[in-house]
Amino acid sequence: MPTPAGRTQITAHVCEQGWSAIAQWTGAPLQRVLEAAGGVQPGARYVMLDTVDGWYEGIDLFEVAHSQTILAYGLNGGDLPVGNGAPLRLRVERQCGYKNLKFLKSIQVVDSMAGFGQGTGGINSDWGFHWYAGV
Repeated sequence: MPTPAGRTQITAHVCEQGWSAIAQWTGAPLQRVLEAAGGVQPGARYVMLDTVDGWYEGIDLFEVAHSQTILAYGLNGGDLPVGNGAPLRLRVERQCGYKNLKFLKSIQVVDSMAGFGQGTGGINSDWGFHWYAGV
């Protein structure tokens, strides 16, 4: 099975609280990781991710396919620090910071988000934030 090649990108992190920061992220494109794991089955619509600290979020396959959607393991030329989500963090550059989960535990490709939390698409949308969170 081929290993997904990593990529490095300099992008802005846009927080819903009003701040932003620019950093260099290194990681494997999520689309390539899914392909290496056997691909996406017909009927799949979303990727649901959850973390070791109980957070969960979903993104649609359109965002998964974007070249800047990566599973980051590096930050600013070094390893990803624990404070920034090590060992693995989702980077969805076209969405607000709350979609960029830290401390990833699992990834599931699903046809519905109904079985996760309140079924709104993520813990933040369960709390009233917009599910898509586009910037």
